Amino acid sequence: MIPRYSRAPMTAIWTPESRFRIWFEIEAHATDALAELGVVPKDAAKRIWDADADAGPFDIDRIDAIEAETKHDVIAFLTHVSERTGPEARFLHQGMTSSDVLDTCLAVQLARASDILLADLDALLVVLKRRAMEHKLTPTIGRSHGIHAEPVTFGLKMAEAYAEFDRAKTRLIAARADIATCAISGAVGTFANIDPSVERYVAEKMGLTVEPVSTQVIPRDRHAMYFATLGVIASSIERLATEVRHLQRTEVLEAEEYFSPGQKGSSAMPHKRNPVLTENLTGLARMVRGYVTPALENVALWHERDISHSSVERYIGPDATITLDFALARLTGVMDKLVVYPERMQRNLDRMGGLVHSQRVLLALTQAGVSREDAYRLVQRNAMKVWESDGQLSLMELLKADPEVAAALSPEEIEARFDLGYHYKHVDTIFDRVFGQA
Repeated sequence: MIPRYSRAPMTAIWTPESRFRIWFEIEAHATDALAELGVVPKDAAKRIWDADADAGPFDIDRIDAIEAETKHDVIAFLTHVSERTGPEARFLHQGMTSSDVLDTCLAVQLARASDILLADLDALLVVLKRRAMEHKLTPTIGRSHGIHAEPVTFGLKMAEAYAEFDRAKTRLIAARADIATCAISGAVGTFANIDPSVERYVAEKMGLTVEPVSTQVIPRDRHAMYFATLGVIASSIERLATEVRHLQRTEVLEAEEYFSPGQKGSSAMPHKRNPVLTENLTGLARMVRGYVTPALENVALWHERDISHSSVERYIGPDATITLDFALARLTGVMDKLVVYPERMQRNLDRMGGLVHSQRVLLALTQAGVSREDAYRLVQRNAMKVWESDGQLSLMELLKADPEVAAALSPEEIEARFDLGYHYKHVDTIFDRVFGQA
C-alpha cells in the first residue's frame, strides 16, 4: 500500500516487526503451554521470553538473509530466534507446523485491523447522525433515475447513510468474530504431536477462539466472508460518495465538499471546485472490492492444505484493511465539513412548476371517483406541458383550468395537494426507527 492512502495505526499492524512479534508470541505461548504439560522444561520456556526481552527488536535484515538461503520464512524466523536465545530455542515449534504460526498470526492481524475499522465506523456514524439531525426537515428533492421524483429531506438522506453504515458495523463485528480463530494443531490438523490444550492456551493469550477443525490451515471460507464484508462496506462508501458528487454538479449544487482557503481546483481553470475527495473514495472502493474475488477463490485449496492462498493474502490482508481505514476516515472528514445549500435545494424543488406533487393529484382524482387510468391521463397531459415548458408553466394552474379535472376537484382541493409539508409528516417515525426515540 502506498503512503498516500495509508494511516499509521493500521499500517503498523502489517509491518515486518509487528508480524514477527506476533509470530514470537505464538511460539513462546505454545512453549509455555508445553512446559505446563511437562513436554519442555519450564526454565527453558522462561529463558525464551527473557532472551527476547534482552535482545530487543528483531533484525529484519538478518531474517531476510536467512530466508534467501532457506527459502522458508518461518524457518528463517526460528533460526534468527535461536541465534538470539541460545540452546533453549530448540524447544520452540514443538509439534507445530508453519501454518499454525502463519494462520494464527493473520487472525490476530485481521482482528486488530477490525478494531480500527470499527472505531472508524463509530466516528463516521457520529458525524452522519449529527448531519441528519441538523437537516432533519431541510426540504430537498428526491430523485429516481436521476430525475425529480417527490420531496424528501436532506436529513433523510443522512439517516439512510447512517442506517447503512450501522448495518456495516454489525456485519464487521460478526466478520471479526468469525476470522479471529487460532489453529495450533500441527501437520494436517490432527494434533498428533501437540496437545489440543496448547491451542486453547495460545488462543486465550492471543485474544482468539479455537478453530474447531483446521486441517493444516484455518478454513478459508472465514477469510472470504471477512473480505466480502470489507467489500460491502467499500460499496457503501462509494454510494454516499457518489451522492455527494451528484449533488455538487454545477446544475444541482445542493451540497459540496469543503473547499479550503488556498485550495486549487484545476491547473487550467481557476473557477473550478471539484469533488476530488469523493471521486478518490470511488476509486478506493473499487480497490477494496477488487480483493474480494481472490479471497473467494482462496476457499478451494487442495486436500488438507496448499499455499495458493498465501501470496494472495500477503497482498489483500494489508491492502484491503489499510485502504478501507483510509477511506472511512476520508469519508468522515467529507461529511463532517460538507457544505449544504438549503436555499438551492428549495429552488431545485420549485423549478419544475409543481410536478413533484403529481401523485397527490392522481390519488385525489381516484378518491373522487375517477378511474385510475383516466386520472393518470388527466394529470400526465398537464404535467407534460409543464415539463416541456421547463417549469415555466404551473401544474396547479393547468389542473385548475382543465375541465375534466375541475369536474372532480375544486380549486381548493387541488391547491391542498401542493402542500410540501405533507411529504414530511412521517419523518419523525423514520428517525425513531433509525436512531431510536430520544
